[in-house]
Amino acid sequence: MLDIKPLRYFVVLAQTRHFGRAAQALHLSQPPLSRQIAALEESLGVRLFERNSRHVELTAAGRQFYADARALLASASAAAHNAVAAEYGSLGKLTIGFTMCAAYGVVPRFATAFGGAFPEVALTLREVVSEDLAPRVRAGEIDAAILIPGPAELGLERRTVTSEPLCVALHRGHALARARRIDVKRLADEPFVVAIPEVAPALRNAIVDHCLAAGFFPAIRFEVQLQQTILSLVNEGAGVALVPRSMTRAAFDQVVYRPLKDAPHIDQVLVWRAGNPNPCLRQFLDLTLNV
Repeated sequence: MLDIKPLRYFVVLAQTRHFGRAAQALHLSQPPLSRQIAALEESLGVRLFERNSRHVELTAAGRQFYADARALLASASAAAHNAVAAEYGSLGKLTIGFTMCAAYGVVPRFATAFGGAFPEVALTLREVVSEDLAPRVRAGEIDAAILIPGPAELGLERRTVTSEPLCVALHRGHALARARRIDVKRLADEPFVVAIPEVAPALRNAIVDHCLAAGFFPAIRFEVQLQQTILSLVNEGAGVALVPRSMTRAAFDQVVYRPLKDAPHIDQVLVWRAGNPNPCLRQFLDLTLNV
């Protein structure tokens, strides 16, 4: 295996074509440089330079070796840079999971900021149903996830990244569609479309508790898994829904969104496995504190 140092000496000599100037550039005296070049030629079994009293010229072998040596030195420099970058977390891979609510909220903001700050990190974003996110983080399939929290995420660290109010999603032809703000009492006789309890218990409980505080239990017509499906049903006039405000960015032809009076707020949290060794995750966690 070739030693990198003689390659550097050779490249500088090939560029200067003069032992004295090359030695000066390398901060060496001329005899050690001459010995290094002679040893390199001996190890290769070819002459790299034609020498005379004034300067040196590359041989055919020297010209080929010069091109290859420069490539090797560039690769060695890149390898050193990449090792440091990988340790620091500015090079590598990172996988972030999220739910649909986050897709319309913090995920685009975080992804854009992280991609701009760390362009050499391969960032993978995976939309996953809410109940599967925490288990996949614990299993190491994804590095972190943004979700509406459940009662507990055992073995995971977590941090709140956003909190937003619920709002009312209505069909455009609904009698309340023109209201500026809706008191949930006015929905007491309406059919509700909600997420099943297992998907996002905190969201489901907030909806039910808000209705109970107004004196009624919501008349649930449909229970579904995805917020997108909830809005699709509202779009068809199948019922009304209380959804996180970020979902107002989801465009449906026949759905209008209205603020909810005294709306409860829904948190979204970033969760990650304690002890995850991925340096890119450390950078992501730091960035989300400031975005």
